[in-house]
Amino acid sequence: MNPVLQVEELSKSFPGVQALQRVSLDLHEGEVHVLVGENGAGKSTLIKLICGMYPLEGGKMTYKGAPYAPLTPHDAIKSGIRVVYQEFNLLPYLSVAENIFFDSLPRKHGLVDFKKLHSDAERVLDRVGLNVSPTMPVELLGVAQMQLLEIAKAVSAECSVLILDEPTATLSPKDTDNLFGIIHDLKKQGLAIIYISHHLKEIYEIGDTVTVLRNGERVETCSIHDVRIPDLVAMMVGRKMESEYPFRDDIKQTGKVILSVRNLCFKGNTNPVSFELREGELLGISGLVGSKRTETLRAIFGADPKEGGEILLNGSPLEIGSPKEAVEAGLSLLTEDRKNQGLVLDMSLSANITLADLSRVSNAGLLRVSAEREASKKLSSELGIKTPSIRQLARNLSGGNQQKLVLAKWLFRDAKVLMFDEPTRGIDVGAKYEIYLLLWELLAEDKGILLVSSDLNELMGICHRIIVFSNGRITGDLKREEFSQERILECAYKEYIG
Repeated sequence: MNPVLQVEELSKSFPGVQALQRVSLDLHEGEVHVLVGENGAGKSTLIKLICGMYPLEGGKMTYKGAPYAPLTPHDAIKSGIRVVYQEFNLLPYLSVAENIFFDSLPRKHGLVDFKKLHSDAERVLDRVGLNVSPTMPVELLGVAQMQLLEIAKAVSAECSVLILDEPTATLSPKDTDNLFGIIHDLKKQGLAIIYISHHLKEIYEIGDTVTVLRNGERVETCSIHDVRIPDLVAMMVGRKMESEYPFRDDIKQTGKVILSVRNLCFKGNTNPVSFELREGELLGISGLVGSKRTETLRAIFGADPKEGGEILLNGSPLEIGSPKEAVEAGLSLLTEDRKNQGLVLDMSLSANITLADLSRVSNAGLLRVSAEREASKKLSSELGIKTPSIRQLARNLSGGNQQKLVLAKWLFRDAKVLMFDEPTRGIDVGAKYEIYLLLWELLAEDKGILLVSSDLNELMGICHRIIVFSNGRITGDLKREEFSQERILECAYKEYIG
């Protein structure tokens, strides 16, 4: 069978960086072709060449047997090639139907034909298994529903090739299973799908073929069932790793309580939240999307006002009214939304790293450029941030490297308590491993770490203890020997099933 899309020796360079070097792949009808690699391996660059965001520099593409060289994303869309990016591109104040057909609203006598719009939307929603009203405002949808809406947008018009970039990054296990069922249905309908993911276990449930990229080059293309996860990881990072989730039992906890949260209440949650964090402890926080995990961290950090309770650091009460006061007290928060809340996108990598503690790189109010440069180079190297220069703007980094940049900022601040909200989301397996090792180095310095994650395997792999939120209430406080997915999920659903 001839491939529906054939990519032959594509290359792309940027100033100081060879992003892609003679990469080839074939994509067939009814196939899920998985694309894996570290951040900066060339996955995003390849996709942007296919969808017309970057012009071709070297190599060629063939689509449905004819030469294919899109000059703009609109050219790719007209051809039937659609991309669903990791970051949602939705209009929250418009309806579901208006979002689906925003570029091609049906009209009658010069006005929008809402009857046809809603009818067409129902047909598309049914195709992707999204059971919501076409008239519902998008701002009322949950994260999983927004993900399906993005797919609905993509398949609303003629679509032969669908590219999914980290589609499960924000989904619960149940929502992920639902998405996989929809992808299987789309395969049966003849769609050719390129699937990008850092979750290697899930690609065996959905993939047919896998291509591994490393440093802009294709390392291997093979059947997904002919390669094991350790072999994939070795091809991605160029080395073997001892384990996916390193746990160091040689780092002893002092037992001293470093952070105490007592009966904390905040807007949107009247259930008092109480827990303790000890020096040298990595405390995981689990729960379903919407269970108030993120909101709890934000209330502790002063990003949202607390309405009751108290927070103690090393036994002393803290009165935190803003993030600035939290940082000065010795707290830090790596936010879930790195672009809008974690970085200043139009500032350089070096400026972002030192932003949380300018006093260390300034003198008498003047920035010491050499000190900023030295600190930024050190942390960039330790975290493996891939960039041609520390002067590179934050917005020009890949998603995974942006996440590492936020982490570098808080490592530079040297806080006593570090709160991480989904710190490894969108980061490849090699970079995750490096971050885990860095967390253990921080714990060895008697710091305390709170870690929110939707990845149960991650929490069970690296944490000393896990507290579980259910609808704003802590329903489980599990020691390491009590960890199991069944136990955690039982606690997570407890307040929702009565």
